[in-house]
Amino acid sequence: MNGKQRILTALELKIPDCVPLYIHGINEAPIIGIGKQLREGLPKVQDFRLMNEQDKLLLMETLFMIHEYFDIDGITTFEIGHETFVDDSHVMDGFGVIYELSEYGIPVPVGHPVNSPEVFKSYTPPIPKLADLGLLQLAVNQFKGQKATFWLMRGSFVRSWRLIGMTNLLMSMITNPDFVHAVAQMTLEYNLAQLDLLVEAGLDVLVIEDDIAMTQGPLISPEQFKIFVNFYNRQLVDKAHEKGLKVVRHSDGNLWPLMDTLLQTGYDGLNPLEPQAGMDLKKVKEYCGDKLCLLGNIDCVDLLPFGTSQEVEQAVMQAIQDAGKGGGYILCSSNSLHPGVAPENCIAMFEATRKYGAYQL
Repeated sequence: MNGKQRILTALELKIPDCVPLYIHGINEAPIIGIGKQLREGLPKVQDFRLMNEQDKLLLMETLFMIHEYFDIDGITTFEIGHETFVDDSHVMDGFGVIYELSEYGIPVPVGHPVNSPEVFKSYTPPIPKLADLGLLQLAVNQFKGQKATFWLMRGSFVRSWRLIGMTNLLMSMITNPDFVHAVAQMTLEYNLAQLDLLVEAGLDVLVIEDDIAMTQGPLISPEQFKIFVNFYNRQLVDKAHEKGLKVVRHSDGNLWPLMDTLLQTGYDGLNPLEPQAGMDLKKVKEYCGDKLCLLGNIDCVDLLPFGTSQEVEQAVMQAIQDAGKGGGYILCSSNSLHPGVAPENCIAMFEATRKYGAYQL
């Protein structure tokens, strides 16, 4: 099997020739750290947005090289080039959300353009652009159907709080629910329009990236989740399925109070299964491994940054033992390969997956 076949087989809850290997997300620092094992002349570590065009191209080439060399079965893509600089340390996306650049990974939203119903009345959302899908198009051309293409799409909750502000959104669920619904509907319409472009570009797997929980549990009640979040994301899931895509739900944190709702929504996969948040891989497999594919659980908080290669290998073996039986498991970290991970531990995870992941068919 090639990588795309492995990923799609696992998402169909069937058994591929080996446990698929996937990188949910990876920052500049680990791309360069891992890439140094494969090539010389890589740029210094800094935010992609601050690199010159030559270094940006080199970084993307290295990302593809990592996927080829370590036989990663799927590649994650997302919007690039859609932001404009406000000043040396802030950028603004097409929605008007302002982000502060961070040396620790993704930028932090600090400016929310739709802070009241009055402002929303005169707000004009962006229109999805084919130009924003550049990384997906490059991946499709690079791998030519040999690896599954994933797209990270912000769901209704994340898009809404970035537009409104987190505190404002949570308060408005109580004081002005119509405002919350109006913003969520707008984000859904944007996502549905972008979905059409993604299908045309050759996407295989849609990831609805909509972080909704902390370590102890969800940020909102299960009932609020059904009304204000899942109602909208479910329409996105249904439309993606109509278009022939697989759909994975991403959220950090403890998802147990929301698990039955997520299962009823019809997702094909669940990611990233954060161990520190009670998402024990064996328990999740026993609870719903016959209903959706599990992706993740290799600890990126403590193990990948501070563990040994031997400890990483043991964790991979344990994950395959806990979730690999019968298929329906894709191995990846418990979130992104962020700037704090040790490159040698990432490599140990890749190599151990291939060493211990073969199915006896």
